[in-house]
Amino acid sequence: MAAFRALSGDSYRAGGQHTVEGVQIVQGRKAIGGWIRKGVPVGVKVDLKGPKMYDFLGTLVDFVLPRLKEYNGFVLPRPSANLEMPHAASGVYSFGLPPEAMQLFPQIEVNLDAYPKPYGLHIHFVTNAKGVGAQNRVRKLLSGFQIPFVRP
Repeated sequence: MAAFRALSGDSYRAGGQHTVEGVQIVQGRKAIGGWIRKGVPVGVKVDLKGPKMYDFLGTLVDFVLPRLKEYNGFVLPRPSANLEMPHAASGVYSFGLPPEAMQLFPQIEVNLDAYPKPYGLHIHFVTNAKGVGAQNRVRKLLSGFQIPFVRP
């Protein structure tokens, strides 16, 4: 939770906007075979909007992604991929980063000893694009922010 506070500059219910809650603890919704129990904390999330989102995106593109080993870019779907599927009609692009990536953020790297165990993170870009071709429009938007994509 401390790492997400450092990355986002937010704390719980300190977003300033009605829809932004700051860093939040995610709890299990239902019991899943010994792995997760209802009401037990399972993760942390933060929603970023406005200037804080652009700051995070700039840090991700300028400092973290270029320093990741064995990273060439996010893989595009094959040209033969079916773009009529429901997931292709949403304006959400998601990807995950390994635990090593968390240590590459300057906010974490400055005081690395304060974060004893590195965790990976999932990043979801949520846009208002909908319908057929929404994924392509989201990728074009992210390319404008210099997020690299590569063909398989």
